Amino acid sequence: MGIQSVAVIGAGTMGSGIAQVCAQTGWKTWIFDVNRSVLEKSYSSIQDYWMKGVDLQKNTIEDMNSWNSKLHQLYELDDLMESIDLVIEAVPENLELKRNIFQKLDQITDKGTILATNTSGLSISKIANSTKFPNRVIGMHFFNPVPLMSLLELVKHPKIDQHTIEFATLVGREMGKKTILVSDTPGFATSRLGVVLGNEAIRMLDEGVASAEDIDYAMRLGYNHPMGPLELSDLVGLDVRRDILNSLEAELDDQRYRPHSLLDKLVERGEIGKKVGKGIYDWTDGEKRERRDF
Repeated sequence: MGIQSVAVIGAGTMGSGIAQVCAQTGWKTWIFDVNRSVLEKSYSSIQDYWMKGVDLQKNTIEDMNSWNSKLHQLYELDDLMESIDLVIEAVPENLELKRNIFQKLDQITDKGTILATNTSGLSISKIANSTKFPNRVIGMHFFNPVPLMSLLELVKHPKIDQHTIEFATLVGREMGKKTILVSDTPGFATSRLGVVLGNEAIRMLDEGVASAEDIDYAMRLGYNHPMGPLELSDLVGLDVRRDILNSLEAELDDQRYRPHSLLDKLVERGEIGKKVGKGIYDWTDGEKRERRDF
């Protein structure tokens, strides 16, 4: 059950992090995106991360050269090798987009290739059932930033093979991740809890209970969370958080998951977090600052 080769579909923040960790693990790694400029930016950001590690003496230039020899850009999905061991899809949280990608992967990969989706809340069954071999499909939910976060949430569905679960568990272990196995229910375990905490924190901010920084301090110092729920929401992306909440509200028919109006307002204005420089906080120049102009 050895792992030699991995392809990552989608070169955004999550895809870049996943590809980086795969290359660092020693696997031959391809990364693909339909947008060539996004793909090249991703490749460059991974190089910058490794070089920063050299500067900080966290890794050597020899490490960087070794990892870089494993990482390859893929410009056409049809060029993906049939014999690849694992494909990890990490595109935006759009069910039809993911289903279309898995239908394509079903055609161009060998039936022994394991297909994983990095969705944080969409139905794994609906994605798997878009293929002829749903038994080889699994949810592999990574956390941002992928190189630093130790958790990997594996999501099973009724048609999955035990071999697929064992393979994904091995992938996580070789990456240095702690894996948990959950059933295919809306929001799984992590997203369902995380988005509710974040949504309530936004409600508290809007009601003037406390400042964003003090709400975050409350959870960091009072409950030993490594990061406050508002800062985390900005890091993940307010648009992603809202999409998950909307999906949970629809799937569970429960208004408790309805996004708060402030979250809606920020997303509609395009102020979706750190990746654009403004969200709950002002991230201009990468520095976190309080803002009061909601």
